[in-house]
Amino acid sequence: MTITINSYTTVKRRERVPHAIFAHYWRDVHGPLCSRLPGLGLYIQHHFSRNQDAHLWPMAEGVGEIADYELDGGVEIGFKSADQQERFKQASPLLFSDEQNMFEETLAYDLPHGSMRLVNRLADERLNGLDHADRIHVHMSPRQSLEDLQAYVRDKLAPTLAQDASVLKVQLHLCAPFQNDGNHPPAPDVAHTATPARAELVIMEVAFGNPVARRRFFEGQAFKKTLADQARHIGSLKAFAVSGVYSYVVDGEMTTAGLRGSRAAELIEYLGAINQLEPEVEAVFKRVDAAG
Repeated sequence: MTITINSYTTVKRRERVPHAIFAHYWRDVHGPLCSRLPGLGLYIQHHFSRNQDAHLWPMAEGVGEIADYELDGGVEIGFKSADQQERFKQASPLLFSDEQNMFEETLAYDLPHGSMRLVNRLADERLNGLDHADRIHVHMSPRQSLEDLQAYVRDKLAPTLAQDASVLKVQLHLCAPFQNDGNHPPAPDVAHTATPARAELVIMEVAFGNPVARRRFFEGQAFKKTLADQARHIGSLKAFAVSGVYSYVVDGEMTTAGLRGSRAAELIEYLGAINQLEPEVEAVFKRVDAAG
């Protein structure tokens, strides 16, 4: 399936919901609900950790950190066509009414050019859960214009990273400006307002083999040579450590995580329970009870 309409949504949990409860609910309650809505072509949750080392991305001189910016995840959503997106939209009140249970804030950024993958040596298209890769999402706000920053990251910074053998994945989400116009999904008691620094973002996924590989890459000349240009194009940024990636819908088909819940899918894989993956068993979970 060709995904023609993409978005990237940032999510922040309610502060008084413990992170473990938030992550469990998002994975195994909210995730399967979203997966079952009609029209969906792609659905991936990226869970972030707020408690990771302070060396996720070195700051170039003059580049500040995006202020008051803490997130608990990012979401990729995609559709094959506008018609499929409309089908999802019509069913989505069921989903958005659930957001108030764990989200304090969600901001959905349109991706007019889709997600751009420069390199991926991880074969993670259907990843569900933890892996050994060291993953970060870098959110960058422009020093000049958004168009200038997009061109710089797309044509210079991201290719520089992708050319290095220690960088296992580089994927770009070139976001359209976020509109604080109030025309957002009807999620009661969930904020949808971006600060000026967050209204225009370029988001880059980067993965290394481990934190040591990441730190060594940052100490190398290839990265250090980018710092002067980073300072010219990036006004502020924030890097987020990824604690897990959960794929629920890929190419228009629900994964086992989408069908059964992420933790159930982990157990099935861990125990090698191949009987649970048989079409006859999956059909039981896909069956709609006509009686309601």
